[in-house]
Amino acid sequence: MAERLVVISDMWGVKKGLWITSYLGYLQQYYDIVFYDCQQLANIDLTIHSDKNIHQAFVDGGIDTAVAHLLKREDRPSHYLAFSTGGTVAWKAGIEGLPMKSLYNVSSTRIRMEAKKPKVPTTLLFGENDEYRPSQDWSSKVGVEMEIIKNFGHTLYTDEKIIQKVCQDLLNRVTQKMPKTKKAV
Repeated sequence: MAERLVVISDMWGVKKGLWITSYLGYLQQYYDIVFYDCQQLANIDLTIHSDKNIHQAFVDGGIDTAVAHLLKREDRPSHYLAFSTGGTVAWKAGIEGLPMKSLYNVSSTRIRMEAKKPKVPTTLLFGENDEYRPSQDWSSKVGVEMEIIKNFGHTLYTDEKIIQKVCQDLLNRVTQKMPKTKKAV
């Protein structure tokens, strides 16, 4: 039986999320995948979809709404892969008791405002040129390690090289846990 992987989009959801299909394509044969559009989780429905408007809607209660909806919908321990704002939602839900096996967050810059971390194995990936990524000081205080990718900015998760890296990391987790076959005697 495949491990369960919950994937949460960035703030754009499926509106600008063609890149997400690459992740799903790589991972679907190894994981039972559940996908959440972050805007839908947050009940965000804007007339004008600009970076500023969407970001503000998440800051003005959308993140908390998304966390509450995720906590209501997910009750099975699962692995989580989340991007940007979706990663902040997963992080906060994990702190509030969301049953998690692991968390892999990419470009979740708003977690820099959190003083606690989920009590599960956590991978944090950021672009070196992302001006809002958490500081090393924050990382030390919270007790998490961050992997910083040189020459990338905030949307590194849309790049095919990074998609392959993240998927390989997740596939390594799943294949390492598979029992080794015993040789016939």
